[in-house]
Amino acid sequence: MENKLTAAPPKPPKMKTRDLSNTTPGYKVYEYLLVLNPHEELRNKIMETKKYFAEKYQSETALFSKPHLTLANFVQYGMMEERLLNRLNTIAMGYHPVKIELKDYGSFPSHTIYINVTSKLPIQDLVKQIRTEAQQLMKLNNDNKPHFIIEPHVTVARKLQPWQYEKGWLEYSHKSFTGRFIADAMLLLRRPVGEMKYQIVQRFEFQNLPVTTTQGSLFA
Repeated sequence: MENKLTAAPPKPPKMKTRDLSNTTPGYKVYEYLLVLNPHEELRNKIMETKKYFAEKYQSETALFSKPHLTLANFVQYGMMEERLLNRLNTIAMGYHPVKIELKDYGSFPSHTIYINVTSKLPIQDLVKQIRTEAQQLMKLNNDNKPHFIIEPHVTVARKLQPWQYEKGWLEYSHKSFTGRFIADAMLLLRRPVGEMKYQIVQRFEFQNLPVTTTQGSLFA
């Protein structure tokens, strides 16, 4: 995912991988993000908020990622990707497009400020289904299990220093934001472990077809 800083680019935020030393030599490991992507106009609006925060509170990481709503993140061998893509495609085929409502701001004390998602339930239902049907394909080993986002949000800035959070939240707790979009697909992104830029692997359209994801387990 691109950033447009004029200064030196920030170091990429690292996932909470405890230990990759016991992975199989010779097999490539990737970091993955499964996300919902707002439409371009809303992405631009959110990006303006992130730019404002980055400049006012000296938070370069606010500009690191493009606006998105994360469903899950995990690390996995590249050789597992085809099976995972098939499973996610089956889940998406049976799921329906979701209307996402964004309103104002929230925070995770004392390190993250985000835009609130008020239409949480359909996203939480989707995350639960992904966890049920695809969790085993996302698990690298016992030290590196997938992380599912049960509190939907759109990050403005994360990994904040105490002063950045305190001053930023003092302002943003009183600011307003509104936005909405129809999520008609989810995107899987990946990057080699330790690298900065994510690439789109595949887009999975929500087709609301009468299929059951349990059929996918036959091909696990």
